[in-house]
Amino acid sequence: MTLCRLLVAAMVVLWAFALFVLAVGTFGWFGQERDPLSGIFLIVLGQPWVMAIDGLSAPLRPWAAALAPLINIALAAAICRALGRRGGSLC
Repeated sequence: MTLCRLLVAAMVVLWAFALFVLAVGTFGWFGQERDPLSGIFLIVLGQPWVMAIDGLSAPLRPWAAALAPLINIALAAAICRALGRRGGSLC
């Protein structure tokens, strides 16, 4: 597996972990207190797209924030694919 694919896989793992932390903090699983800041890791992973969702209606914002890291993952995968076709050293 190449370095580029490992980085994309690491981003996917971090996104899954951030979703898990959000669920634990939101629903109070495992005896954890409910924490309104449990989604902070999703905001960090989803930058700059999280800043662009202000125009959405309030019920859609949490869903868009949770899915925003997917845009970065898709962009990183596309860059890896493009570098792989060109014969880049990372792919």
